[in-house]
Amino acid sequence: MFWTRLMSSAILVVLALLFILTGGYLLAAVLLFLALMAFHELMKACKLTGKAGKTDRLEVIGYAGIIIYYLLMVFSKEREYLFLMLIVMLAAFMFLYVFAFPSYRAEQIMCAFFCVAYAPVMLSFIYLVRELPHGIYTVWMIFISSWICDTCAYAVGMMFGKHKLAPVLSPKKSIEGAIGGIVGSAVVGALYAHFVVESVISDQNVLWAFVLISAVGAVISQVGDLAASAIKRNHEIKDYGKLIPGHGGVMDRFDSVIFTAPMIYFLTLLLIHG
Repeated sequence: MFWTRLMSSAILVVLALLFILTGGYLLAAVLLFLALMAFHELMKACKLTGKAGKTDRLEVIGYAGIIIYYLLMVFSKEREYLFLMLIVMLAAFMFLYVFAFPSYRAEQIMCAFFCVAYAPVMLSFIYLVRELPHGIYTVWMIFISSWICDTCAYAVGMMFGKHKLAPVLSPKKSIEGAIGGIVGSAVVGALYAHFVVESVISDQNVLWAFVLISAVGAVISQVGDLAASAIKRNHEIKDYGKLIPGHGGVMDRFDSVIFTAPMIYFLTLLLIHG
């Protein structure tokens, strides 16, 4: 299992480099695929998928809405349309709720909308960060704040972890590990800014901005990791899927990235492009 997980991680890093450096339509298409898979995994976890291989009407609205959302993201420069599309999807779920009553309960409608907004929409911020000025450099903060944080938190937790961070939800995670993840992300963010980014964005001092973005992103990423674990615990599943050998599904591997991407987008706008 360890070597399978390690090999999968190496392949993911290589693919991330390829897709993000290329950007554009390729990155958007990959993110759309991940978004649809994550939506399916969440709907399955919430027991909202169709029976006997059939697609439920909630799924149809979700899949269609996600595809339209991503098309608007790529082909429209007006970002307000993305917020409008969220409202349209919510309205579509409510139409189904009303005119198919009592086929669906209110909590099913709310959960279906959550499954759209949680992973598919939040994943789209990877593309939005990549499309910002200097986005080819700032987009890596998403992965520094999540994957680097995860690695550092694991290493520090193994060596020094004594105090439980969330003893009921995740007994192996420690406060020391969490702090190590934040510090590790901040350090890597500082090194990345100093050796790579400052020579490109020379009109401002980006080092401290990148340190702050990395540290805040690391905090958010750990919450995202725990939130995804909490959903699995609530629904009594081990993994969301089997797409990625050694890791599970999209939600298992990208749980922290999903939470981090929107925060990095807005912090980048505020601290670097503000």
